[in-house]
Amino acid sequence: MNNWITKTADELAQALAAGEVTSVELVQAHLDRIAAVDGNADAGLHAFLHVDAEGALAQAKASDERRAAGTPASYLDGVPIAVKDVLATQGVPTTCASKMLEGWIPPYDATVVAKIKAAGLPIIGKTNMDEFAMGSSTEHSAYGPTRNPWDQTRIPGGSGGGSAVAVAAYEAPLALGTDTGGSIRQPAAVTGSVGVKPTYGGISRYGLVAMANSLDQVGPVSRTVLDSALLHELVGGHDPLDSTSLTDEPTGFVEAAREGAKGDLTGLKVGVITELQGDGYQPGVMARFTESLELLKAAGAEIVEVSCPNFTHALAAYYLIMPCEVSSNLAKFDAMRYGLRVTPAGDPSAEDVMRASRAAGFGDEVKRRIIIGTYALSSGYYDAYYGQAQKVRTLIQADFAAAFEQADVLVSPTAPTTAFKLGEKLDDPVAMYLNDLATIPANLAGVPGISLPNGLADEDGLPSGFQIQAPAHSDARLYKVGAALEALLEKGWGAPLLSQAPEIEEVRA
Repeated sequence: MNNWITKTADELAQALAAGEVTSVELVQAHLDRIAAVDGNADAGLHAFLHVDAEGALAQAKASDERRAAGTPASYLDGVPIAVKDVLATQGVPTTCASKMLEGWIPPYDATVVAKIKAAGLPIIGKTNMDEFAMGSSTEHSAYGPTRNPWDQTRIPGGSGGGSAVAVAAYEAPLALGTDTGGSIRQPAAVTGSVGVKPTYGGISRYGLVAMANSLDQVGPVSRTVLDSALLHELVGGHDPLDSTSLTDEPTGFVEAAREGAKGDLTGLKVGVITELQGDGYQPGVMARFTESLELLKAAGAEIVEVSCPNFTHALAAYYLIMPCEVSSNLAKFDAMRYGLRVTPAGDPSAEDVMRASRAAGFGDEVKRRIIIGTYALSSGYYDAYYGQAQKVRTLIQADFAAAFEQADVLVSPTAPTTAFKLGEKLDDPVAMYLNDLATIPANLAGVPGISLPNGLADEDGLPSGFQIQAPAHSDARLYKVGAALEALLEKGWGAPLLSQAPEIEEVRA
């Protein structure tokens, strides 16, 4: 394995600045890694749906020229990155892992994509995902599942399993994901990577193919807390093209991460959420969680129990609100303007074409959520379902507000279990939905959250994740506490957790 691909984004940026390596060399090293281990739907990790080798190498060459001239575009100029296939990329296919958008090439860039291009980060490809971001396992991709590098018989989480695997398997040092109910944090937890869901509105959603507008949030995926902070500062900030964009300046995250890495949390109050532990949580996951709390306590933090009673209703509320927004957002895929068009035999009407195209273009999980959302929004049921769910959402926001009066940050396991077997829960949607139990409340309330790896569960030797949540607009706290815990854990392990992952067998696509 090329040593450069195991370096962090921060280390690569320093090496580029020192002239120890070129961006072209870095991009080529990661392209070689992708060629060796990524494979396709039948074999390999299948983290990528599209690899843009030519475009990435051209961007890397331009980066090297800027470095040579002494005018780098940013600190991370020349560091490669992968992008989830739900973000529009001009001139590069954006399919949302759906047959409905197969071959679609956007004429514009999402704001976050435009920002990383302006900062000089070569985009090496688009990562696999659950279709239109609907799923918790990346098994709902129309182009086949992504596989977990720790055990290729297991899921990588979802919907952003491709981005998490690309980072965890050293195919990219950084990636962009999106998080609607845990789609960055849960994959991070089960692959041993770091994933951040920023405060709602902290990163522009313009150019993100929307699943649920009031819940979706773009965020960074990386191998370290500091790397996520670096990427967050780069892509965050106000965007006039996004009406929900905050005016907050994306600053202080890197400083907080560097400060936290010193390991001193004296005076910090850490709230352990009573409702996000106990029944349904794997014993090994809870053991690692308890050990992590002890490390935080040793670093000077005060551990307190907090109750958020309405969190028990978060899953039900989410799976009403989200499908309602899905039903509305996906109505635009009508075969009239763009996307797949299926024309039935005979003299079909526009309605016939629309029906045939949507039947052929959408997968089962997408259809399921459209039907649920349409039903919940229908006349006579709106108040009983959607209206009630929004009231629960308000109660969950109140729970967060009360909890943050008692603690500076709230913590829990990121996911109740480690990665389950591929196919194990495909026929049981409710069991699949339960994977988002601990991550959904943050999306309903709009508060930021981070997941970082905190060890391997005793039962199966697979990664578990530690989730930290902070008040809205207080993302810097995530980076300080996360970096402190990361430093303490790695001191005990003697190396990053990913160094303990098994070697990945090479598979040529």
